[in-house]
Amino acid sequence: MKEYEELRFQDDFMFCKILQENEDLCKELTELVIGRKIGSIVKAEKQKAIDVTADGHGVRFDVYFEDDEKTVYDIEMQRSDTLELPFRSRYYQGMIDLDYLEKGKDYKELPDSYIIFLCTFDLFRRGYHKYSFKPKCREVKDLSLKDGTNRTFICAGGDKDDVSEDMKSLIDYLAGKDAGSSLTSRIDAKVKEAIAKSLWRKEYMTYKEHMDEEYNRGLKVGREEGREEGREEGREEGKISGRVIARHEDGMPIAEIAKKSGISEDEVKIILEDEGLI
Repeated sequence: MKEYEELRFQDDFMFCKILQENEDLCKELTELVIGRKIGSIVKAEKQKAIDVTADGHGVRFDVYFEDDEKTVYDIEMQRSDTLELPFRSRYYQGMIDLDYLEKGKDYKELPDSYIIFLCTFDLFRRGYHKYSFKPKCREVKDLSLKDGTNRTFICAGGDKDDVSEDMKSLIDYLAGKDAGSSLTSRIDAKVKEAIAKSLWRKEYMTYKEHMDEEYNRGLKVGREEGREEGREEGREEGKISGRVIARHEDGMPIAEIAKKSGISEDEVKIILEDEGLI
């Protein structure tokens, strides 16, 4: 993992801290994504965890909050295609609902909810920058299922003219370009301030140690599976990284690694750069 001084907004730790500690930026970013004003944030939970199954399998949301109209929002940063984001968004939606029902709520009390993924790549490879999903009837075109669920993927890498200039600036910023709007400039200023003042260094070191342990476990499994079952596509980032590294060590070209791993060449390069292999 990166050193603290190398962190950017796109990195999970910094992304969570900036939006959790600056509700005005979190609110403005959310409004930009969903295309409308929202109520004030009345309940924000830092890295909210839900563990509701018998085996303890649950979820930890990146940025999770509720507005004064009882609408729930979850915003996730995603730097690589782990080949299961649509399924993960479905799972997150279900876990939010299950959490409410576990509290004794009735079905009709389930809140409207938004699952938002900010991706540094074009997840669906259709050239759009924004993909929004709500349940609709196949047989009746103007009939939608009013169940209050919304899933949105904001993606860098598109070529369509489908979003506003402010949204383009946010997407460009996610892709690593300089801040070009009021929102991204203020976000970037907060990131630079956090780095300069080492605001969350100690917390990050603990986080880094934990993530390195988890990553190395996945890496070990991934290396073994990568050589023994090279055609099997991993679903966890550690496993995917392990297979990429194993194939690189075996002398496989980046283009072929990307093809066999089911990810883009840029994502392969990110993994190898993070490991200091290129």
